[in-house]
Amino acid sequence: MFETFRNAWKIEDLRKKLLYTLLVIVIFRLGCAIPVPFIAPEALQGWVAGQSGSMLGYIDMLTGGSFSRATLFALSVTPYINASIIIQLLTVAIPALERLSKEGEDGRKKLTRITRYTGAGIALALGVGYYFLLRGQGALVYGSGAQMFAQVFSAIVVILAFTAGSLLIQWLGEQIDVKGIGNGISILIFAGIVSRWTSIFTTIKTWLGLAAGGEVKYYFLIPVLVVLAVAVVVFIVILNAAERRIPVQYAKRVVGRKMYGGQSTHIPIKVNMSGVMPVIFASALASIPGTIGGFFPNLYNAADHPFAAPFLRMFSTTGWVYAAIYLLLIIAFNYFYVAMQYNPVEIANNLRNNNGTIPGYRPGKPTSDFITKVLGKITFIGAVFLGIVAVLPIVLGTVTGVNISLGGTSLLIVVGVALDTSRSLESYMLMRHHKGFLE
Repeated sequence: MFETFRNAWKIEDLRKKLLYTLLVIVIFRLGCAIPVPFIAPEALQGWVAGQSGSMLGYIDMLTGGSFSRATLFALSVTPYINASIIIQLLTVAIPALERLSKEGEDGRKKLTRITRYTGAGIALALGVGYYFLLRGQGALVYGSGAQMFAQVFSAIVVILAFTAGSLLIQWLGEQIDVKGIGNGISILIFAGIVSRWTSIFTTIKTWLGLAAGGEVKYYFLIPVLVVLAVAVVVFIVILNAAERRIPVQYAKRVVGRKMYGGQSTHIPIKVNMSGVMPVIFASALASIPGTIGGFFPNLYNAADHPFAAPFLRMFSTTGWVYAAIYLLLIIAFNYFYVAMQYNPVEIANNLRNNNGTIPGYRPGKPTSDFITKVLGKITFIGAVFLGIVAVLPIVLGTVTGVNISLGGTSLLIVVGVALDTSRSLESYMLMRHHKGFLE
């Protein structure tokens, strides 16, 4: 991958694209440091830090810590991601959207416009919710004791600032798609997550101090965790590239004096075809009890709430029950997401319409049944892989009693974006017939 970036830097066009992408990332990080007016973020940071396993902690991870600091880009790409997921699901349920998805480039442009407007609406709604969260935590300069005009004016400014920041991030991501390299939204998420990894060095320094103070286990824990992190990264790279190739043979046909067809190809089915989306869905759903508990801490009082307190503790992110439910949800959402993306009957019909067959299987239902069977096996392998990577930090933290900040979801996103960007560079260089790459 590093060789790919080195060769890409030698090409002027690619160098400009890389520099433009880097410029957008710098602008993104500057926006993550600009505070929104009328807010005292110190009152919020400690509270969000205690919500590491909840939905708010997950949003803070995606935003690179901007959410807990209440900066201009506090909402980050969260509204756009939610809008993309909603439109993608509605494309299957609403015939009009399904027709747009099949109309080629014009249809995709319309769907993109609809997604953009939906993202703006979600950003406004999240901005309103975030304002009331700040108000509830006492993080507003103009509190309940201020005049009505000051309260209303500060509310409008804060909500519009959060909404405008989210829309600006969407625009920056689109500019990377057009003038830069890779998927813009994914690269901005990548930049936000990586910016928080500096805390790892602080954690290691703390562990070394504890080890010097007599807790010898940290001398063994640090190298073990480093080796495990490297092993997980290698595991992610291998299974991201792994695929099952279904052979396809096209029949020969004669048109005039020329013969067409007869070639052999394959249908590639990736092991990790759903990416990190099942982990995102499962994390959002499994963290709902913890999020509710964060808003209502009195529910943890067993004397006043004999049922709610044990239930919320059972869903603690460091518990075995949470890990088991998290794993099952990842597997279930993986099957759901693959079922939304792949239709074996449609694939079989397309093969039959193009005179293509899978060797050993007749066209029609036998072909679709075979594809369904293969998809089921590959989906299970991919789901188990995602579950292991996502749950491993929870298991290690429970066994060792140490909070492991380098989560599996973060590694999945970072490694996946790095691989996709590298593939984009390789494709561009392949089209340019770059000598250094082809050799």
